[in-house]
Amino acid sequence: MAKVLLVDTNVSSSPIYKFLLRDGHQVAVIGGNKNDYLARSTPWYIEADYSDHDLLESIVNEYDFDYVVPGCNDRSYHACAELNSLGSFSGIDSLEVTETINNKQLFRAFAEACEIPVPKVYDSESCPLNHALIVKPVDAFSGRGVSILQEPTTARLSDAMDYARSVSRSSSCIIEDYVTGQLYSHSCFIQRNKVLFEFVVEEHSTANPFVVDTSRVVFDFSPKMLEKLRFHIEEMAHALNLVDGLIHTQFMFNGVDIWFIEVTRRCPGDLYSQLIEMSTGVPYAEFYARPFLSLPLPKLFSQNTKDLILRHTMSLSVEVGLEHLRFNVPILLERMYPMAMIGDRIQQSPFSRVALIFVRASSQTELDQLFERTLRRELYSVEQ
Repeated sequence: MAKVLLVDTNVSSSPIYKFLLRDGHQVAVIGGNKNDYLARSTPWYIEADYSDHDLLESIVNEYDFDYVVPGCNDRSYHACAELNSLGSFSGIDSLEVTETINNKQLFRAFAEACEIPVPKVYDSESCPLNHALIVKPVDAFSGRGVSILQEPTTARLSDAMDYARSVSRSSSCIIEDYVTGQLYSHSCFIQRNKVLFEFVVEEHSTANPFVVDTSRVVFDFSPKMLEKLRFHIEEMAHALNLVDGLIHTQFMFNGVDIWFIEVTRRCPGDLYSQLIEMSTGVPYAEFYARPFLSLPLPKLFSQNTKDLILRHTMSLSVEVGLEHLRFNVPILLERMYPMAMIGDRIQQSPFSRVALIFVRASSQTELDQLFERTLRRELYSVEQ
């Protein structure tokens, strides 16, 4: 029995935690929020800020953990990469590689050098003002600090940069072309720089334009575009000498061209792993965790399941008090993860969530109808 430290306490990491237990390990979780699901529900919880490198290192040494497993946020993976500076832990990229991937400015520069398609980046001195731009913090998350400038001016650009820097840990921002199209995610597992398993998910934002809250697996994505995605990801893996494991990307597709928007190596949040598992039957959380335990990925896995699942994060565009939820049409609620209680003030996205739901459809037509209703924000009402 090995001792494993899971560096996250959010509910999204619970499938990872369950696999670690099933694999026979003694598992501790670490995080600064004692009200998180895993902090409250697991017997071995360490309350600590894992972004404090010295503190995390001392805890790992004190308990002599055999393995560390990043959870479902960039800060967790970055903390593990810092901890792994001597290469003593399996499945984790170097800190330099991690920063190249997670820092938007560094990744854009890397991608352009490797001819990987990304939105064009500008500096503030030579930024064109004749088309739409987007300004982002280089290291923030959940859409915080992002501005879209449909008709940019010098003053608007300056304000957007100040806003982005205000939420950036490094007080840095990036300016780039605002590309349009459908947002997707591509999640794949690589071994020796080759893609073994891959999934494409259609993603939408309904409560907040910068926060994905509605998604479904796409089983018939363009084979030509999938081949192009695979080519660039394998190119990226080779150039950065990535360790085996997950590569998760978000990309924009306008029907002709693709642009990589975000890349990460940690497990996506909002129980993305369960969307894949329920839709395809592939044990995504297990595949994610295996490289951190020095376990190989399986070479073959039968992916015959194509279940029709809608994943939706119930969140709001305005603040309200929560009394009850009312669904406007009958649904087959496969799972529901409550994230608020009666009487709570539900803040606007991304600062608060009501619940995370998985809805099963019996046909493609039914899924399409449920999906469209959800995108119009007509599936349910939050009453106060």
